Amino acid sequence: MAVTTRGTTPVPPDARPRLTVLSGPSGVGKSTVVAHMRKKHPEVWLSVSATTRKPRPGEQHGVHYFFVSDEEMDKLIANGELLEWAEFAGNRYGTPRAPVMERLEAGVPVLLEIDLQGARQVREAMPESRLVFLAPPSWEELVRRLTGRGTEPPEVIERRLQAAKVELAAEPEFDETLVNTSVEDVARELLALMGVERS
Repeated sequence: MAVTTRGTTPVPPDARPRLTVLSGPSGVGKSTVVAHMRKKHPEVWLSVSATTRKPRPGEQHGVHYFFVSDEEMDKLIANGELLEWAEFAGNRYGTPRAPVMERLEAGVPVLLEIDLQGARQVREAMPESRLVFLAPPSWEELVRRLTGRGTEPPEVIERRLQAAKVELAAEPEFDETLVNTSVEDVARELLALMGVERS
């Protein structure tokens, strides 16, 4: 998998932005916050994950994910080319290290939107990164969001709720907590944490 960047000029280490990691329980609204933020601030670079799962309709290689074979994923892991990786629902997902490092060295603010397991691995690999926890306004609200989709069988929802309890308990491991009461407010707070100029 070739992941390259074009025309990036290195920035002195002390002027480089810190890598920002956004994590939180399933259903808390991470993707919605990130999409809102990037619509207004496309200069924030969102890392694209590699995955062994097949593309869904409309998904583009290199835009939504880097779609790789199991063999390619084995190589990426063995060669230390991923900042973090995890297995989910029978597929593996990981964050390619090189593009993240290249963007940071060029002074571009980088955001990773990943799960708790991934956030812990990034902390191991890059202790200087900033870990931001996105919390629901309340447990009841999170349950409503997880069950309100109405697309999954009860046992899947039960598994998600159990996982959400574990994920919520990990909040003290993070540097910052943002409560998702309003997508606009959280996006603004996240931009401020990343040091991105507000227009």
